[in-house]
Amino acid sequence: MLTLKDYKNIIDLKYVPVAREIVDEAEKSAICDEMLGVLLEERNEIAAFSYPYKVKRDLIWGYLNERLPNPVSARFLEIQDRLFRSESAERGIVDVSSFEYEDGLALWQGDITRLNADAIVNAANNSLLGCFIPHHKCIDNVIHSRAGVQVRLDCSKIMGAQGEAEPAGCAKITLAYNLPSKYIIHTVGPMVGLSVTEEDRRVLRNCYISSLNLAKEMGLKSVAFCCISTGIFGFPNDEAAAIAVGAVKNWLLENGGGMQVIFDIFLDKDMEIYKDVLANT
Repeated sequence: MLTLKDYKNIIDLKYVPVAREIVDEAEKSAICDEMLGVLLEERNEIAAFSYPYKVKRDLIWGYLNERLPNPVSARFLEIQDRLFRSESAERGIVDVSSFEYEDGLALWQGDITRLNADAIVNAANNSLLGCFIPHHKCIDNVIHSRAGVQVRLDCSKIMGAQGEAEPAGCAKITLAYNLPSKYIIHTVGPMVGLSVTEEDRRVLRNCYISSLNLAKEMGLKSVAFCCISTGIFGFPNDEAAAIAVGAVKNWLLENGGGMQVIFDIFLDKDMEIYKDVLANT
């Protein structure tokens, strides 16, 4: 398995701040036309752009989900980035420094792709290439789709060098490109069968520890976690929250703090679960 030292020269990990200009719908539509032209040519399909903007944007989302990690032109990246950064600004960037932290921990409910943490954590699959199902609502799809094709390309380079699937409980890092965060940490959680096993618990705990170790190695100061493995991977929400909070609190104690950790919650039921766990841990 590759360590950060092994792959940090394979991909670009130098963060450079970017400007986020909101562009009007006419320009967005023109960008979509140009991106669709490239994507349809790759698919050997005929371009037809007499669609409303939102339909064209959904087509791009789906085509990028299905697209293999093949190189793209500098022009494609330029227009993709202009569109995606505009969309990021329109969604609204949430400043994690404004959160109330207790012992280095904060709880926030909302879209993790809006957070300007140094890193957000993606619940990835073991290929690290993102979700190939068009318009799927999993966090892996959402993060890759909003960050840009560069993330799949970077992950492909890492995995090509590694030569095997990413082990569950481990983590890799890439730039976040068009997201407000600087980096994305990709970790593979356990997929639960009929019932949760001790190995499932160990692996989930390691997801949090591996991610925080990687953040520390990169010199990062804030990390936002989604609820790893609680979706289609089947880990019970309440037990997953207890493991997450316990693992992070222990890591902070063992490492002398120095890291702001946000538990990003999307579902109302998870918010109540995390409030209860934090109050009683």
